[in-house]
Order: sequence, then C-alpha cells, then structure tokens
Amino acid sequence: MATSKFMRAIRVSEFGGPSVLKLFNDIPVPTPGPNQLLIRVHACGVNPVETYIRSGAYARKPSLPYTPGSDVSGVVQAVGDNVTAFKAGDRVFTTSTETGGYAEYTKASEDSVHLLPDNLDYKQGAAIGIPYFTAYRALFHRAHAKSGESVLVHGASGGVGVAACQIARAFGMKVLGTAGTPEGLALVMKNGAHQVFNHREKDYIDKIKEATSEKGVDVIIEMLSNVNLSHDLQLVSYGGRVIIVGCRGPIEINPRDTMVKESSIIGVSLFLATKEEKAECAAALFAGMEAGWLKPVVGPQHPLEKASQAHEDIINSPGAAGKMVLLM
Repeated sequence: MATSKFMRAIRVSEFGGPSVLKLFNDIPVPTPGPNQLLIRVHACGVNPVETYIRSGAYARKPSLPYTPGSDVSGVVQAVGDNVTAFKAGDRVFTTSTETGGYAEYTKASEDSVHLLPDNLDYKQGAAIGIPYFTAYRALFHRAHAKSGESVLVHGASGGVGVAACQIARAFGMKVLGTAGTPEGLALVMKNGAHQVFNHREKDYIDKIKEATSEKGVDVIIEMLSNVNLSHDLQLVSYGGRVIIVGCRGPIEINPRDTMVKESSIIGVSLFLATKEEKAECAAALFAGMEAGWLKPVVGPQHPLEKASQAHEDIINSPGAAGKMVLLM
C-alpha cells in the first residue's frame, strides 16, 4: 500500500483560541518506529480536553508545534519492528497517538491501538477512545461501582456521558441521566438510562431526590463540576461518591456536606491509568462491542479543515448530542 510522502494535518504553533488550529497540506507522513504503527486515519474524535490543551490552560502542555487528537480510527498502513498483534490492512482505533490524530496519517504505539470490530464503522470507532475508557475508569477504578447501585450521569448526552450510561446499564446499575435539550434527553433515554432529567429546569434536583426515594444516588459521574458539585453533595447517598470527569473553573462548596454522609469527591485522569488498568478497560469494552451494548453515538461531524469550528462548538454548543468527530 503506497503512501504519499506528505499529508494534510492540523498544526498548533501557539497556544490560544480555536483560530490557532491551522491546516497544512505538506506535513511529512510519519514513519513508525519499533513497537509503533502507521494508521491511515478515517475519523478522529474531538474531546473537550483538546480545547483546554490548545488554549494553554491545561496542566500538561505539549511542545509546539503539535497536532491535536488522540482518538482515531482507520486502517493500519504499516507496522514497525517488533509489532506482532497487528498487520497492514487491519481496522483499528486508538486511545492515544504519538503524532496527533487531526491528520490523514498518524503514528501510534502498539499498546494504545485496538482492533475495531466489523459491526462498528470508522466514525463510531473514533468515538470509543477517551469517552469509553474514561467512563469505565470513572465507574470501576475510581467509584468502585457495583451492580445494583444507582448512578447519576450528570451531563449524559456527550461522549463520556453516553458511554457511562451504556456501561452502567450493562453492568446492572440503576441509571439516571441529565441533559439540557429535548434531543439530548431522548438520546440519554435511548442509551441506557432508566430515567432522565432536564438540568435546565429549576426543580430537577428535587425530582432526582424523589426518584431515589430521598435516599440519594450512590455514584455521580460529573461532567461540569464547576457548576454542579455543591448540588451533587446534596444528592449523594450515605457513603456516596462524586466522580469528577469534567471541570471548567473553580466552585465554592461546603466540606461539611461530605461529613454528614461520609461522601467522597474523587477525580479521574485517564492519563494516570496503569498499563494493567488500560488492558482491563480494553477487554471489558471489547466484550461490550461483541455483545452489542457498546454502541458509540456519533454527533456533529466536521471535515478536517473545520477543526477550529469543531473546537468552538464543543465548548459553546447549547447541549451535547453524541460524540463530535472530524472526518479526513
């Protein structure tokens, strides 16, 4: 399979707003080293964390210039030395890349590449990576959630939210979800939630309390903690856990709220997952793909040259509806 020497790719040369995402047509196609693969990218997921990194506001800053994107799906073009689990022509998805996913080709380390089953298309493949691995880590590695417990997914219509609903439902939990638009509410209901609530309604917190017979929820997966954390502490059960997946600024809380219920506030960072934890996630999720309950919902789709618009939309759109992807 001949590859041209150059490719289209987005490059970021300075930290800043969405306009710093620039499209180039003459970026050299990377060469895979030992234990690496070269992937012809069909689609790449857009994650909120990529906007924080691009703005320069994130704890880990890549060295400039760089190409964003970690969740690609596509076809293996070439493999480096020592790669045994994949061959050219395999359909794959990744959880991270070495050279960035907003590009026609990307290089990835063998241990962050996974086979994409035939029952999922490339757009769905680009919606697995960060959302599903984060949701699994949040539920099991951080919350230690168990079958029979109740889970509230606060902001359930985006990539991680949909993933958390599907996984929690498949593992026998009672799933409550929130969204902010009629489309979002319908989507959450269709993807594993037993009940949904509109988080734009004034009294939605009371409705959730009612739904749990006032005992509260065991686990809250929180996508917007800078808005919701103080409410979450009112909503959790005794010994309940609030798992922080997303945050866009500070919030004031009363720590006493954790004392009266011995509740916990726990952060999630997929970046800190060990090799063994990632392998566990991959195995559980692959089983979900085979069984058919892991079905990524693809939301807005943009061509590669509209990457800056995608970054604008993922932060400012009124309500998420599935996973945003870039198409090559």
